[in-house]
Amino acid sequence: MTPPGTDPFALATRNTVEVVTEEDLRKVLSAGKPRCYAGYEPSGEIHLGHLVTVNKLMDLQAVGFHVVVLLADLHAFLNRKGTLEEVEELSRYNRACFEALGLSGVEYVTGSALQLGPEYEILVLRLAQQITLNRAQRSMDEVGRQMEHPTVSQMIYPIMQMVDIAQLRADVAVGGIDQRKIHMLAREFLPPLGFPSPVCIHTPILLGLDGEKMSSSKGNYISVVEREEDIRRKLSKAFCPPAVEENPVLQVLELHVFPRVGEVTVKRPAKFGGDRTFGSFAEMAAAYGKGEVHPMDLKNTAAGYLVEILRPVRERLG
Repeated sequence: MTPPGTDPFALATRNTVEVVTEEDLRKVLSAGKPRCYAGYEPSGEIHLGHLVTVNKLMDLQAVGFHVVVLLADLHAFLNRKGTLEEVEELSRYNRACFEALGLSGVEYVTGSALQLGPEYEILVLRLAQQITLNRAQRSMDEVGRQMEHPTVSQMIYPIMQMVDIAQLRADVAVGGIDQRKIHMLAREFLPPLGFPSPVCIHTPILLGLDGEKMSSSKGNYISVVEREEDIRRKLSKAFCPPAVEENPVLQVLELHVFPRVGEVTVKRPAKFGGDRTFGSFAEMAAAYGKGEVHPMDLKNTAAGYLVEILRPVRERLG
């Protein structure tokens, strides 16, 4: 349930890039028994990038949403992320990670259990008649693998995602801002088939620890099963400019630490100003921007809290 004194709309929309539309979300919140969903390709390690939407699903659960998590094994297969056997095994692992992160008491659905029925397939074919190849390809620009040479399977991907929304009866679709083009297709093409236009909540894309795009080949991310010493080492070396914007360490504090702990204390020797407690991320960001918090103190603080946030995952799966 919503924490006492918390505005449900504010909690549902915090740490988001965009809500399409805010008016529609208010209507869903007031209607009662709302449903939301997010889909995850089981394609490798769960990391802090995934945790952004996990946190948002937990926010929505807190304000009364029935949360559905789609473990999209067939989507991963279509997007060339592994064999069917590999993505099936990763689905189980990903679910265990999500549950250890606190995403419990929600409905988990695998793509292969949802997407192979006749009704589902007919909807895919009906939408395939309506959507041009150009629109389908553009919708995959941010999420597709090796899109310089797209396959036909990757053109089916966004259409299936639209049908997922319809079949799961999702009032709200949650995803990173890279999902926007696919979600906009759903808002446009589902209503003519008799389904409501989903509200779309888009979260930011996390920077890599080096300030560049997060990439498994660069190793510039933190896995949710990372060892404590590796979390501290990676954050100690993270890019942390004087500026507040485009700062991956501040992103960790904003998107992962403050939503889970509420109040953050920077621990420092008395000669460097002593401990300082911040009741909000905005307060901490302002202090950092003024030079009142040293970058290394910021890194150590982020590391200390992150170690504790991820401890349940390490203990269960590490």
